Amino acid sequence: MSEEDNSKLAELNRRLNKTLDDERDAARQKRHDKGYRTARENLEDLVDSGSFNEYGQLAVAAQRSRRDYEELQTETAADGIITGLCNINRDEVGENASQAVVIINDFSVLAGTQGFFHHKKLDRMCELAEKSKLPVIMYAEGGGGRPADTDVSTQIAGLNITSFTSWAKLTGHSLKIAVNNGYCFAGNAALYGAADFCISTKNSWIGMAGPAMIEGGGLGTFDPKDIGPAEMHYKNGHLDFLADDEAEATAITKKLLSYFQGAKKYWEEKDQTPLRTMIPEDRRKGFPVRDILNTIADENSFLEMKKIFGRSVITGFMRIEGRPFAVLANDCQQLGGAIDSSAADKAANFIEICSAHGLPILSFVDTPGFMVGPDSEKEGAFRRMGELFKHGARIKTPLVGIILRRGYGLGAMAMMGGSFVDPIYSASWPNGEFGGMGLEGYVKLGFKKELEAEETEEKKKALFDKLVARMYEVGKATEAAAHLEMDAVIDPASTRETILKAFKSFGA
Repeated sequence: MSEEDNSKLAELNRRLNKTLDDERDAARQKRHDKGYRTARENLEDLVDSGSFNEYGQLAVAAQRSRRDYEELQTETAADGIITGLCNINRDEVGENASQAVVIINDFSVLAGTQGFFHHKKLDRMCELAEKSKLPVIMYAEGGGGRPADTDVSTQIAGLNITSFTSWAKLTGHSLKIAVNNGYCFAGNAALYGAADFCISTKNSWIGMAGPAMIEGGGLGTFDPKDIGPAEMHYKNGHLDFLADDEAEATAITKKLLSYFQGAKKYWEEKDQTPLRTMIPEDRRKGFPVRDILNTIADENSFLEMKKIFGRSVITGFMRIEGRPFAVLANDCQQLGGAIDSSAADKAANFIEICSAHGLPILSFVDTPGFMVGPDSEKEGAFRRMGELFKHGARIKTPLVGIILRRGYGLGAMAMMGGSFVDPIYSASWPNGEFGGMGLEGYVKLGFKKELEAEETEEKKKALFDKLVARMYEVGKATEAAAHLEMDAVIDPASTRETILKAFKSFGA
């Protein structure tokens, strides 16, 4: 190599180094002082070692006309957004399945704002993702649009930017997982909210405008931490997972992504015999359904989303013999397992995403049906619960339904994709019970005259209990299966085996 070539290589390395943390020590220290990571530290933790192929690393803010170019190379490194292709989870799912697109907004560059070249880099990644259908991971922290890119003199408002359309168009084609720590306002928040899954740290504030825009609109003066705190968004169901810090958020992101990447080579099965006694003999008593899910799932493979929103329906993921599945389950310890409007919204959205990205679905049913009554209808129940049927009818992936105990009414049907014949296989545990509505309600409604005719409360209760017991015998699992309203009644300890057999029969 000639001396001139050596000089050019040295100059290249000097330029590249200006974008790295060692050359931006003050910016790194400022992040660390807050207890935060740098963008490149998150990148290093997210991607497989040595796999990242960066795009647009030499970009700087479009401000050459107002700032020193040497300064821009360090202070506006990569124009505030790190983009590229990589592998994630390669050792678990293999080389081909682990390929992904990464977009990391860098708050240490002009508060993570979106400038001219920033948008061009973002659009480039979206174009590549659309062509390849690769999943995209975005770290969204940032302050929205940047008004100070003075080199751009051929636009007025900049509303012809295509980044938001490019990102949104990936929906249903490339899985989008967005992560946030810190402030995420305006355009950054719009991108964050358009992801399929939103993971946030507890130290996050997410809003469609930051303090300056709110004040400029005459709406008052606010501290940034008054705007969209993460705990509020998580409670309202707008975040899928609330992590303690960036390390946990990154770990959860990798685990969540892995279910959509495919099967794992190595797995460990738990003893299945405890499943036989996990449901109480008293049919009116609740039980922790997560214990059942964690037992059926491979060791440490169950991951729950939106845990504190729509609590009567659990949504999440598990593996069985390394194979990934989306999971729906009723939680009888919340509203008795009745599906309210929030739970219906949560389940419908979850089904839509998992179906679009080819993930088979497992539904574990124990519900008295949809939540009813005047208070429920005030929440628009008929529309929101109707959406669950609409999404269930459009499921493109195989669904297997396992009735753990109660399978009543429209709610149970919705949990099975709309009908008990919609799953590729439906089975009940032996203590399953079925009916058009809950047994107690059916007896009160259907035998109202007989009950009212009883002379005393004691006699009325005795008749009521007798009728409920009779209805239970008529609607128990073996009778429902005998009438072909489901495909089988199974030993709870064989649930894993049954599920795998069903999916294998359909090539899933």
